[in-house]
Amino acid sequence: MTGAKTPHRRYNPLTDEWVLVSPQRLERPWQGQIEPGGREARLAYDAACYLCPGNVRANGARNPPYTGTFAFDNDFPALLPEGAAEPAPPRSELIVSEPVAGRCRVVCFSPRHDLTLAEMDAAAIRGVVDAWASETEALAREPGIRYVQAFENKGAMMGCSNPHPHGQVWATSAIPVVPARKLGAQRAWLERHGRDLLGDYLEEELRRDERVVCRNDGWVALVPYWAVWPFELMLLPTRRVPDLPSLEARERDQLAELLRRVAARYDNLFRVSFPYSMGFHGRPTDGAPHPEWRLHAVYFPPLLRSASVRKFLVGYELTAEPQRDLTPEDAAVRLRAQDETHYLQA
Repeated sequence: MTGAKTPHRRYNPLTDEWVLVSPQRLERPWQGQIEPGGREARLAYDAACYLCPGNVRANGARNPPYTGTFAFDNDFPALLPEGAAEPAPPRSELIVSEPVAGRCRVVCFSPRHDLTLAEMDAAAIRGVVDAWASETEALAREPGIRYVQAFENKGAMMGCSNPHPHGQVWATSAIPVVPARKLGAQRAWLERHGRDLLGDYLEEELRRDERVVCRNDGWVALVPYWAVWPFELMLLPTRRVPDLPSLEARERDQLAELLRRVAARYDNLFRVSFPYSMGFHGRPTDGAPHPEWRLHAVYFPPLLRSASVRKFLVGYELTAEPQRDLTPEDAAVRLRAQDETHYLQA
């Protein structure tokens, strides 16, 4: 086991939160259960899938015969346009609400029903990166939009209702809780030190080289020092770039390459299609330059020991603070040990 071997707490400067680390709980012998290889058989095209090219969706609209990425307004959005927002009820110090408006978009990564990012090549994933960037840029120009969140839920375990490879982009008139916390932390760091927080953190991680999983010239994938989920990852650009639309062509290529490598390592860990929720945190779209902000992606996968053993946030974690057994350093060691050729393609 690497790193500290006794209970300790780690601080997350981006969200002003702590996590309890209890590495001694993993001192019992365990080599990790490996599930049988393979996956559920899926067709390249599914006539019953409402995301496949040419098929009819729930609202009656028909998808075009797309050959790359395809984006459309979510048929069951969590947010509605500004004109649909109801006025907030009278406010008090204890009963507080406010109207919120926005748009929810769906981005299909590929016309192939049977692929995930782990099984797509970097050129195809580059199309996904471009789609995320163009959707973010277009939504940010809409009146009243203050934040755009691109994310993916992979796997039924994460609540994904359709296995066709896709993600979502939500635009909202309010800055959500987590980005708002990160905004405050990065702004305070810049005011105190004259540098961006995540840039300084990346330098520290590269110097220590304990939690870096893989990298290229433009991007670094690492297990954050303050990680909560067993194999949580953060992707950071080596250049301070504030959002997806600001990425240069080479940086988009490099991001696509790293996304494929990370996804393959995840799948190879337990020889299963690895579930996770991931998303990009870019600067708010309120018109301010935000020199404090560095774009980054976060991955939150729940699997701990096998395809069937997962971590839940329960008990102490719901009533006190997050807790983990596997140290971030050990998680990085195990992820670094994985091959970057997908186990189904080896």
